[in-house]
Amino acid sequence: MEVVEEQKENEMEIVNLEEKVEAPKIGMTFSSYDELYDYYIRYAKQLGFAICKRSSTKGDDGELKYITLACSRSGHSQHTSKNIFRPHPITKTNCQAKIRAIAIDGGSWQVNSLSLDHNHGLSPGKARFYRCNRVMRPYVKRKLEMNDKAGIRMNKSYNACVVEAGGHENMTFLEKDCRNYIEKVRRLQLGQGDAAAVQDYFLKMQADNANFFYAMDLDEEARLKNLFWADARSRAAYEEFGDVVTFDTTYLTNKYDMPFAPFVGVNHHGHSILLGCGLISNEDTDTFTWLFQTWLTCMSGRAPSGIITDQDKAMKKAIEKVLPNTRHRCWNLMIENYKLHGNEWLLGMYMERHR
Repeated sequence: MEVVEEQKENEMEIVNLEEKVEAPKIGMTFSSYDELYDYYIRYAKQLGFAICKRSSTKGDDGELKYITLACSRSGHSQHTSKNIFRPHPITKTNCQAKIRAIAIDGGSWQVNSLSLDHNHGLSPGKARFYRCNRVMRPYVKRKLEMNDKAGIRMNKSYNACVVEAGGHENMTFLEKDCRNYIEKVRRLQLGQGDAAAVQDYFLKMQADNANFFYAMDLDEEARLKNLFWADARSRAAYEEFGDVVTFDTTYLTNKYDMPFAPFVGVNHHGHSILLGCGLISNEDTDTFTWLFQTWLTCMSGRAPSGIITDQDKAMKKAIEKVLPNTRHRCWNLMIENYKLHGNEWLLGMYMERHR
């Protein structure tokens, strides 16, 4: 069965260059958002431009209602290069080519507005090199991983994919994409020695203080998924100052590309205090659910009265599931709703936060 599935997926890799994609028209209907996106990306590839999701709107139920797919050259360039002698090339031309679609009954989507004119040249011959067109199917990723474990060089693995696809012109990814993927897998691969080193360190911390808490979440292939720990000081601080906590995953990422996710409170001096922290492999509902449940276990099942986070749907769902009686607030919404962007007192408190 697996061989048959791989053959089918491989057939999908081969692009039929003779097939013409119809130009977008108002009223065109698609059975799903994925079908709409797949159609526009094929149309863009045929003409020779890349696309991006320009904007989207969700309804009160959290479901996507409107979407704008646009040429990747839409908008204006922002100069971010600090080297004046080697500035980044300007790719944005404020191109207006786009389609807008609206969700209709049954999960279908309908094009209700469009613009087909570009203000820049098109490159059909280079379209397959655009990032939006470079896709690796799951079976290709599995094959690359197996070949890497077997010690097969990447250039040989990639050449085998080229032969399977019937030539370079039919490839939907580059050798560089393969190398980047394997490098990421290697970073996330938690070998036996690494796992033992982490566990030995945490066991040593527990031996020094029995109130040190940790939890490691590994997948079936011994890859690090999630990690949480809190020392005795953090657990004691939560007993005194755990009424309201903040949680954010935007602080930094480590060499494993895993977001650092700290739980932070405020003590009686107005200083930030660490109430536990984690390293997570994904920012989805399941991952946040695991992290919040683990943190709650660490804190003897005592939930905070309030928690402040950024505006994240997956995080919101996890909080509703694990902390149903905790009041959840989004810091960015509070600043917006109460017009606190230029509030002198709040800015002063922020500037003095480390004193």
